[in-house]
Amino acid sequence: MSPGMASGRDAERSYPTGGCHAFGVLPGYSGCVKTNTNEWHSIAQRIQAIAQTGLAYASNPYDVDRYRELSAIAAALIAGPEPKRIALAAELFAADHGYPTPRVDGRAAVFQENRLLLVRERADGLWALPGGWAEVGQSAAESVEREVREESGYIVRAVKLLACWDRNKHPHPPIPAHAYKLLFRCDLLGGVATPSTETTEVGVFAEDQIPALSLTRTLPEQIAFAFQRLRHPGAPTAFD
Repeated sequence: MSPGMASGRDAERSYPTGGCHAFGVLPGYSGCVKTNTNEWHSIAQRIQAIAQTGLAYASNPYDVDRYRELSAIAAALIAGPEPKRIALAAELFAADHGYPTPRVDGRAAVFQENRLLLVRERADGLWALPGGWAEVGQSAAESVEREVREESGYIVRAVKLLACWDRNKHPHPPIPAHAYKLLFRCDLLGGVATPSTETTEVGVFAEDQIPALSLTRTLPEQIAFAFQRLRHPGAPTAFD
């Protein structure tokens, strides 16, 4: 369900920050990163993107070594001081090849009698909107419909794109990947609530009864947004 890189399907795990260092003013960034965790990780993600692009096109062995060194620096910045996490981040980065682009995380807003469908994540025991990384060979809407079926047992049809958010611009715990989060309004067609290998419970909740959320996957303001769009279905798609 959840964006994941280590396992391919479950990657929205949080990683510790790499510490507080004053880089000064960098192109595209303002001030010192020590006051903004998301900005810190955006810098590390950008360094990795430069390294990955360089490795895709460089032919000079000297340039290849420098880009690999840049990738190692990005892994250290993402992971923090723990050697095991640095190695994991480096492994995740090494798995990606070619020109880097953001990942796509699709989530579903499914309502049943004005209550919102949520699933309880097996990974952390917290609740989230059903969804996860988009699959190659499927449209974003098809991926969301599949994720809802796999994680909750319900059959849905995506009917409207409610939002396209840049994950880095919202207070999610950081992950190595840069991602766009798509939120689809989905109509409930059928099925029976059924947990999966990635979820332990399936439930529907009123707006004032939302349980503790898995913040790496779903934020309280995203829940509030979904209910707002339920009340105002004609509102335009939101985007960063």
